[in-house]
Amino acid sequence: MNREDIDRLWSKALRQSIENGEQFTRYDFAALVAAAEREACAQLADDPGEPIGQKIAVAIRARGQI
Repeated sequence: MNREDIDRLWSKALRQSIENGEQFTRYDFAALVAAAEREACAQLADDPGEPIGQKIAVAIRARGQI
């Protein structure tokens, strides 16, 4: 994740917080960063030729559903 990604996520979190009438943008930001990092890890593991990697990718993505 680079600086532009972080700025984009912060802007998105700020918009979400304003729309929801919340004052705690950092929680929305933390959730967005965690989701982006989970997806980045899942993409690394998600190798079509490797069934174990695909299972790992599914498990990583599922963590966001908890």
